[in-house]
Amino acid sequence: MKGIKLIAGTSHPELAAKIAKNLNLPLTPMVIKKFLNSEVYVRIGEKVRGEDIFVIQTFGDNINDSLMELLIIMDALRRSSAGRINVLCPNLCYSRQDRKAQSHEPISAKLVANLITTAGADRLITVDLHASQIQGFYDIPVDHLMGYPMIAKYIQRKKYKDLVIVAPDVGAAKRTHKMADLFGAPIAIVDKVRTGHGMCEVAHVVGDVKGKTAVVVDDIVDGGGSLCGAIEAVKEFGAKRIIAGATHAFLNGEAVKKLKESSADEFVFLDTVPIPKEKRFDRMRVVSLAPLLAKIIRRIHTERSLGELFKWEDERKIL
Repeated sequence: MKGIKLIAGTSHPELAAKIAKNLNLPLTPMVIKKFLNSEVYVRIGEKVRGEDIFVIQTFGDNINDSLMELLIIMDALRRSSAGRINVLCPNLCYSRQDRKAQSHEPISAKLVANLITTAGADRLITVDLHASQIQGFYDIPVDHLMGYPMIAKYIQRKKYKDLVIVAPDVGAAKRTHKMADLFGAPIAIVDKVRTGHGMCEVAHVVGDVKGKTAVVVDDIVDGGGSLCGAIEAVKEFGAKRIIAGATHAFLNGEAVKKLKESSADEFVFLDTVPIPKEKRFDRMRVVSLAPLLAKIIRRIHTERSLGELFKWEDERKIL
């Protein structure tokens, strides 16, 4: 491919390297460092005038630093006359703050949209927004990819015959229905009451999980309380095997301890954010999005349809 450059921020170098390898393209040399007072300095290492640029930057740890770094990289690109700036952000920050739940609160997801757009982005590619309507906050094209098919593809290799797909809360029911369609499996829903940030009290499981392999898939695992609550609920209601997964595995606080002590037989996470070695354990599997993201980049650069990659959604077949 000609006229394309990949630029990686510092937030997820492992994923950026995998994407570059899948595309058989080098990462553009960059100088990214901080002054003593923590201000970010950026310099692009080669000419980008008129080029189709893909900036790879996600938001895992140090979210605010990563956001400023992304904005400054885009400003440097715009001032260097880049042809088009595509932001590949597997996990978009502040997506849980998409509305005012109480008075005197901000809508931080809209603020981030304004910042990214004003800084010069021409397109945003992201995975599993916490709320799909965030796409409407942007006045640029947004390619919103789903992460659950990659988890489904991994589970399919196990060839379980007794699956039930479980929504960890009512808000995840739509995603759970779609995943269940891929397997031709029934669904169940965990009805929970949230008692605070990162905490919930499980009330009931709607649906039959007794004697079955329960697949519990969420979009975000932060403190681990919500996912572990759902795991223990389906265990209490008689599931014989539990596979838990999520797109964005932050694993903050005591999350790893909670997951290790839970009744789940296996955890399947995507690599939208870095999962360091010290947070990994024997029952955890990490599935890389790099091959899919590389295909997305190739098709966007060559002006080809992205819909062809997702025909499985209409045909109800796994990727």
